[in-house]
Order: sequence, then structure tokens, then C-alpha cells
Amino acid sequence: MTIGFSSRAVRSTCMLCAAGLLTLVPATAAARAGRPDPGPPGGAAATAAAAAAKSSPLYRSGTQVRPRPAAPRVPEVSALSWVVADAGTGDVLAANDAHRELPPASTLKTLFALTVLPALPGGIRHEVAPEDLAGIGPGSSLVGVVEGQTYRVSDLWNGVFLNSGNDAVHVLASLTGGWSATAARMQAEARALGARDTHVRSPDGYDAPGQVSSAYDLAVFGREGLRRPDFARYCAKVDAMFPGRDGGSYGIMNTNRLLTGADGVAPYPGLIGVKNGYTSNAGNTLIAAARRDGRTLVVTVMNPQEGGGHAVYEEARALLDWGFAAAGEVDPVGSLVPEDERPRQGPQAVPAAVTAAKPAEDSPGWPESGAIIGVAGLGAGVMALALRLKFVRDDGS
Repeated sequence: MTIGFSSRAVRSTCMLCAAGLLTLVPATAAARAGRPDPGPPGGAAATAAAAAAKSSPLYRSGTQVRPRPAAPRVPEVSALSWVVADAGTGDVLAANDAHRELPPASTLKTLFALTVLPALPGGIRHEVAPEDLAGIGPGSSLVGVVEGQTYRVSDLWNGVFLNSGNDAVHVLASLTGGWSATAARMQAEARALGARDTHVRSPDGYDAPGQVSSAYDLAVFGREGLRRPDFARYCAKVDAMFPGRDGGSYGIMNTNRLLTGADGVAPYPGLIGVKNGYTSNAGNTLIAAARRDGRTLVVTVMNPQEGGGHAVYEEARALLDWGFAAAGEVDPVGSLVPEDERPRQGPQAVPAAVTAAKPAEDSPGWPESGAIIGVAGLGAGVMALALRLKFVRDDGS
């Protein structure tokens, strides 16, 4: 038989070699965060942790809040589920049906980014192949990725965060092991973060049977994202230029109207991201974070039942206003921090990422370049061996 390589494959070899890194991503990500690799689901420890967590008031139905005498009244909102939390401490200030499992729509892209960003340095360039764009669901939101065109990975991340582009998600997933492998790694990352309500079926958030998350889990993802400088930088962008055909480019704008002030929605003062979503099945969903007087809040809102398509922003606005007004006037009803990490947390835990200097747009984004290069080399060796074995088997058949 003959084995040939296209010019596209040659140009993308470095990217594909990085697949070797993915065998270590869950463990290395867990190590950086100071928590153990989640390993396989189940087991006595996991069962005990889940049982302990379910004793929290956050598993009760209805609105949960512990007001002191001077606390402001919690606003009435129509969302099926919501959470208001202090991003610094992880304290949940109030919540309504926080662990109700609901379809997340594109807010699930936050978990995708938490899982895949560490494996894909932004400066790498990749020429898009037809298989990279296979399987995009009908009616998906798209940023305009074109087969045969070369993009920087940072361009694709702009497409994910700003335009909620499912086409960009598909390309990034294809570069990190494929659709199913990415979903499995996202599931492992969710469990490592203590997010037990999330079940990943489609990494882009497109509706799929059995795919759910919760307001609690989305708040966990939003908080964790703010702790990572690359995530924080992307989710705070209002607009960017995206490569077009023939060397041109066009502008894209963040679809989070609470950040941009588009379509008649007033921008929220101090908003720093994170991600919105919508499908006909999920309704409107939103993770929103804002900073005021040195304090960062993260709010999640899932599927408002009244007020039209912009209600998700206005309900998030009301909850953010309440959260800032309630500072020091409510006792927490739970925590976004996994039980085994709580003693190590403090008000300073958030967010260096929120206030840190932003990385240069064109920087390669390899804070752990030595490790990445080494493991990429391992990936290259594994791929070469696999091709050699395939050649021998095929040649002898």
C-alpha cells in the first residue's frame, strides 16, 4: 500500500503531535489546581463525597438564602434555576434550585474552554480540513470557519467566546483528539471541579439527549475560568477581527449583551464576562461575572420563563445588584469550592486573572512550553509508531 501526506497534513503535524499531551491533560490540570486527578467515576470516596454534598441547602427546592436583619430582599426572577456567588471565596450567597439539571446550551463552552485551552497554545496555525467541520448540528451558531483556510488557534478561541461558533469548537476538538474524546475529558474536568450535575454529550453545547448541567455547575465553571488568565482575557473581549477569505478579515462582536450593551440591553457596570447561550430546548442561559469595589460576583441564570429573549440579562442584572448590595448582610448557603479544597481558599483566591496583565495578542501562549514540547514529542513518537505498525499490518494482509 502507499501512505501519502498532503501539504495540509504536513503543515498541521505539530498540532496533531500535541495529541500526545492529551493523555496527560486531566492529571496535569488537576495538579496545577492542587487537586487529585479525578480518575474513573464511582468508588467509595466519590460516593461519600456526593452524599455529603447533597446535605447542602443548595439541593433543596426553592430559593435558599440566609439573610441578616439588614439584608436586601432577594429579587423575584422567573428563571428555572439561578445562583449568586462570591467568586473570591466561592460562597454561594443565594440560589434557587441550584442543582436542577437543565440543558445548558452554549454556556457549556466554558467547560470546553477549561478542558481544551491548556492543550492548545494560541499562536499555533492550522489549516482546516473537511473532517474538522463534520457533524455540526443544523441551526448551529457559526463564526464562519472555512475549509482549506489557515487560522491561528487564538482566532478560533475568539470565535468560540465571542460568536459562540460551533464550527470553531469542532475544529479545536478535532485538534485535541476528536469529538468523543473531548466530551470524555470535559466530563472528567467537571468532576475534578466538583460539578456533579453536568453530563456532556456535545462539547459545543448543542442540544443532545442526556446533556445537562445546572446553575451551580455553571457557576463553578465561570469562577474557575476567571482564575485562568487566558480564559479571563477571551471572555472579557467585546469584539475582535476574524480571518476571512483571500487574506481579508471581518469584525465579530461578543453576543453577551450584558457586556456589549447591544440590542437595547444596557451594559452592566464592571462586567467581566463570561458566556451566554440559547437553544430552543434550553431557552436562554447565562453565566455573568462583575467586579465592584474589589469584589467579584458570578451569577448564573437558566431559562427565564417570562420577559422574552433579553430577560436572561435583566434577571442577571437584578441578581448582581442584589449580590453587591447584600455584601456582609447574608450568610452563605453553600460553596462552589470542593469540600477537600475549602481550608486552602481565601478572598484572594480569585482572581489574579481578572486583574493580571493581559498576555500579548500574538504571543504563542505557551506558559508551560517545555512540558508541552516534550510531551508533543512523545505524541509524535506514538503517532509514528502507529503509522509504522499500520504499514506492516496492511502490507502483510
